[in-house]
Amino acid sequence: MIGVETWRIVATCLLTLGGLVLVLVAMAQARDRKGSTRGDVARSALISLGVLAVADALAATVLPSTITWGIVAAEWILIGVVTLAD
Repeated sequence: MIGVETWRIVATCLLTLGGLVLVLVAMAQARDRKGSTRGDVARSALISLGVLAVADALAATVLPSTITWGIVAAEWILIGVVTLAD
């Protein structure tokens, strides 16, 4: 059995949690645009979830620790900025 480093598991979990928050933010922004339809909201959700899935896969497998933790930190800073901006 191939072992996974603990930091990869923790970073991937934090990346996933923050990513789900940002997916909801993207969906809300798509909903708030004038002339948007349910399809636009669904499309933004699918694109966001796809990007999140790729980022999670890379963080869990091949990215070095500094890049992975940098992405996690940038994501949580972005969440802070987006939530405080309103």
